[in-house]
Amino acid sequence: MNDKNFIEELRQKREEYGVTQTRLAVACGISREYYNRIEKGKLPLTQELKETLEKRIERFNPREPLFLLIDYFRVRFPTTDALKIIRDVLQLKADYMLYEDYGKYGYESKYVLGDINVMCSMQEHLGILLELKGKGCRQLESYLLAQERSWYDFMLDCMTAGGVMKRLDLAINDRAGILDIPKLKEKYMAGECVSYFRKQKNYGSTEKCGDDMPKNTGETLYLGSTSSELYMCAYQKNYEQYVKNGTEIEDTEIKNRFEIRMKNERAYYAVVDLLTYRDAERTAFSIINHYVRFVDREDDKPKSQWKMNEDWAWFVGDNREPIRLTTKPEPYTLQKALHWLQRQVAPTIKMVQVNILVR
Repeated sequence: MNDKNFIEELRQKREEYGVTQTRLAVACGISREYYNRIEKGKLPLTQELKETLEKRIERFNPREPLFLLIDYFRVRFPTTDALKIIRDVLQLKADYMLYEDYGKYGYESKYVLGDINVMCSMQEHLGILLELKGKGCRQLESYLLAQERSWYDFMLDCMTAGGVMKRLDLAINDRAGILDIPKLKEKYMAGECVSYFRKQKNYGSTEKCGDDMPKNTGETLYLGSTSSELYMCAYQKNYEQYVKNGTEIEDTEIKNRFEIRMKNERAYYAVVDLLTYRDAERTAFSIINHYVRFVDREDDKPKSQWKMNEDWAWFVGDNREPIRLTTKPEPYTLQKALHWLQRQVAPTIKMVQVNILVR
């Protein structure tokens, strides 16, 4: 994109978002007069200035540049009565669920509805395990919407039924590409990450070989040990979708994702905080701010006095609009049912038919 097209697109976005030249100039750390000359095409644009302008304008995007989701929920109930959990906690009819005589994690069987899994066991120490991965969370949200319940109501029902939290993931999605993962990795490598975590690791772009050509999976930064009860992960979500679904990187809704992954006691305390304040942003960012921050090196000052990085400060809540717990209900569709039949049932039927022919 040449400078003329870039400037015109910038001006259109500024007007669409309802942002004055002064407000955008302040956000970019320049004067209104300087910005006015940019918009009139009287100043040359460096790549660095373009990136700054792109990031800052998206902070005013009315489509919520940042939003928060629950992306993994696993809870164990001290009962062997799966039907009671389905009825009282999920508030679904067991007749609509598929019963399978195998499970995971040592469970003997499970009830399944799309991506909602209820693991069953007659052993009291295992009890009943409800597991919702990302798609399961989105599917549950469609049922909660119909039931006129929120995530908070659902969590309260889990706790009331004696549920013991095993895992909770909070995901902050970045639509605008404000959270620059490669830059965060650079700062981490340069010692500009202040953290309570003892262990941190980062992954560079890797190549995955598929049917066609190898694909770039993007950058990932882990904060904390993946074996601990709490760690964080920041990665380029658009590259992940490119690898999984073939979605063009520039067309992907979510550019980056920052996840807080919690297990056992840490997950329990997070749920208690969510139920106490019913403010997912408060819960998520209080955890982030406690464990990690990115700063800008100032060689004339000790590390304890380095200023917080501007983009990171905005991400964790400095002068941005509040973000809310978002639901993106995805009902269990006929297409998903057909996919399940093809993947799970068809091979079994084929094996039975072969055995009959052999006999």
